[in-house]
Amino acid sequence: MTDPRRVVRELTRAHGQTYAEEAGIRLRDTPQPLYRLLVLSVLLSARIRASVAVAAARALHEAGLRDPRRMAEAGRRRRVAALGEAGYRRYDERTATMLADGARLLTERWGGDLRRLRAEADGDPGALRRLLQEVPGLGPAGADIFLREVQRVWPEVAPFVDGKALSGARRLGLPEDRDRLLEAAGDTEPAVLAAALVRAALEKQVAGDTLRRAA
Repeated sequence: MTDPRRVVRELTRAHGQTYAEEAGIRLRDTPQPLYRLLVLSVLLSARIRASVAVAAARALHEAGLRDPRRMAEAGRRRRVAALGEAGYRRYDERTATMLADGARLLTERWGGDLRRLRAEADGDPGALRRLLQEVPGLGPAGADIFLREVQRVWPEVAPFVDGKALSGARRLGLPEDRDRLLEAAGDTEPAVLAAALVRAALEKQVAGDTLRRAA
């Protein structure tokens, strides 16, 4: 039987880049990076390839739509054009509307600062997850995406390993019990572990290559 610790080591070595990193987001506990992560989470929530969602997040940033005010004030055509440029065409019209609605909600309720949403949750990850789902386009899966990534800068969330990450663990033959999985991961950063497991869940080749290297 392959050593779970070796499997985790090989997985995170090759596939431990977080989705925020892939999208060019230097995640910090400040308004703009947190908002960019929120947008990325909305984009990743759709039934579309993760690489396309990441490219769309980059395109929106490059178009200057990097904070709630700019996102809300931008014309619909500008948002749609940025999404389409990245190949995010199947959901571009609906997503463009959700991004504008979400930006307005964030501005009106939390002053455009997700740290205020965090404060409202008062250190309770469950409350944080519920509040995130008030954002248009963020259901349970989208909230989980945000929490998987934000645990890097919001320590009360960590260690966060959601159902999608656990499905990756199952594909790799790793423990599906969170505590046993974290034990096998050792000092691997939870955000890195979760991102790598999600990549294994989404792509069979990731799991296959990891298991071959770990054998």
